[in-house]
Amino acid sequence: MLSEKLLPLQFLNNRLITMKKSLFLFLVLASLIGFNACTTDVDLYADYKDIPVVYGLLNITEDTNYVRINRAFSGNNDNHINALDVALIADSCNYPGKLKAYIVEYKQTYGNTYEPTGDTLMLDTITIHDKEEGIFYSPNQKAYYTTEKDKFTNNNAHSKYLYKLLVHKGSDTITAKTRVVGGENFKITTYSLHFKAAPSNNSSKITFLPADNAVFYDMEFVFTYHESHDGGPMVDKQVSYSCGTKSIDELVTENNQCFFTYSENILFNLLETAIGADTVYNANHPNVERSFDTKPIQIKLSAGGDELYNYIQVNSQAGFSQAVPDYTNVSGGYGVFSSRINLVHQAGISAAAQKDLYGKESWGFVQH
Repeated sequence: MLSEKLLPLQFLNNRLITMKKSLFLFLVLASLIGFNACTTDVDLYADYKDIPVVYGLLNITEDTNYVRINRAFSGNNDNHINALDVALIADSCNYPGKLKAYIVEYKQTYGNTYEPTGDTLMLDTITIHDKEEGIFYSPNQKAYYTTEKDKFTNNNAHSKYLYKLLVHKGSDTITAKTRVVGGENFKITTYSLHFKAAPSNNSSKITFLPADNAVFYDMEFVFTYHESHDGGPMVDKQVSYSCGTKSIDELVTENNQCFFTYSENILFNLLETAIGADTVYNANHPNVERSFDTKPIQIKLSAGGDELYNYIQVNSQAGFSQAVPDYTNVSGGYGVFSSRINLVHQAGISAAAQKDLYGKESWGFVQH
């Protein structure tokens, strides 16, 4: 009887999947699932069997969508090797040549069945040349991709769509399907955030209209200010706060809008830590000057699909010691094929918050 373990080929690196560093949702996923299992031994046997591992998140706002198609191994307890050693070998992670991989569009018909629309997106291969050193081989990594983002369609009042990934590996076919997260109505509707310097137990809201097909959301905001020492150039500084991750069932809805909450003291608490003793009255920095723009808050909101949510929830609860993930929506392999979308929205801060910031004279905030 086989004792099956998988080489952990979770390539959850933002630059490989999305080519954008701002996509913090994948950082959350990487921290939950982890690149390392508690054991790094992989079991092989003489006639080893490769296991397809697929990771892809469709994002209709990206010019290019990437899918990782790699391989792992399974076997019995003979001939142990170290998984971390194997992960550094490109030939051990990649299938040779180019697999036939494509995405087929389906549309819902009567009876809640889905039929192909005739649109097919072929996936080509690309080598990414600037992957930093880490657990997996670098600097060149192979990925599958498509630039035909306009062919991905969201649900609307009249139609629902489904996208199916197919990968042909010899006589085997690996499949996975997902709906696309997004829609024209998905937007942040808060234009100004409220903060107070005085201690307060009050909280405020950041509201948004939900995305089609999204089942969970992640939000953070970043306050950017400018800082000059002794008459030198202004340098950008930032403090940030995570509002957390919530499923659609955990979010409260008012007037068809969802919201995250934050403490009205949080900005001043963050700045107190960031600035510390570095004030205009500090003997080391007698000429500190700070300022901020009219819209200094950047709100980042990420929405994810059902398959991604299940992958995070089920596999993270199983613990880091698991060899084979308990949840996957990939038929004929492992991994996850889902969808997500990210919004970035610039917002201002209330007049009262601005007054409180300028009132903290030792912090050196001045109006320009």
